[in-house]
Amino acid sequence: MSSSLLRAAFGVEQPLIGMVHLQPLPGSPRFAGDFGAVIDAALRDAEALAEGGFDGCIVENFGDRPFFPDRVPEVTVAAMAMVTDRLVRATRLPVGVNVLRNDAMAALAIAAIVGARFIRVNVLAGAMVTDQGLIQGRAHEVMRTRAALGAKVMVLADVLVKHAAPLGEADPVRQAADLLERAGADALIVTGRATGEAPSPALVQHLRESFPSAAILVGSGVTPSNAGQFLPFCDGLIVGTCLKAGGAVSVERVRELVSAVRGT
Repeated sequence: MSSSLLRAAFGVEQPLIGMVHLQPLPGSPRFAGDFGAVIDAALRDAEALAEGGFDGCIVENFGDRPFFPDRVPEVTVAAMAMVTDRLVRATRLPVGVNVLRNDAMAALAIAAIVGARFIRVNVLAGAMVTDQGLIQGRAHEVMRTRAALGAKVMVLADVLVKHAAPLGEADPVRQAADLLERAGADALIVTGRATGEAPSPALVQHLRESFPSAAILVGSGVTPSNAGQFLPFCDGLIVGTCLKAGGAVSVERVRELVSAVRGT
């Protein structure tokens, strides 16, 4: 996907995409027993993102630690489908899905059925050594299934995803090229080494110079104080950690980041 198509999908020049980190879902060790409360919290977070001026959101089963490396149980798919459907119906924002740690097929199925606009895939191609063990990309399944379903769902793929180390060559430009040219990714996501840690601005600039027409998003560690370092080289920001206060998305923090990025 070109950067212009990404802009068209979100309706703005450099979309701000916020994380809706779900509380533990049924079947996970930390589930508190009230699924209705999980849905309510997700709706509040999405509403805060929209009210504060963000342009999209990603639903993610962030509370389901420890994560399955690949396929998640049926109950997780059902729960995420229900939450995502509620968000798609309730918010004006384009909604995306990320099924941790790397169940891209579940994310695609959910998105296609409930009308979500995009998915995030941590490992679309190649292999990464993670705290869940070895995770291997399944681009062949994802792209064939998307085509078979006729689903207009964008695939956003991480380059050398956080909380992981590559099995083999660690050249981000080479992996980015493989994601775009061989795996069929619609956009690239660049992150730091861990949740809440920003990537090097020099790396983002290097990828922009290497792929001038590709859609590139910065996907971790963005704050009001550092966002300006990335904006000249990326097509959007995915933000989670810095928007939270007391475990929930804060409208004030959302507005603070919007103001830092857009001067409003």
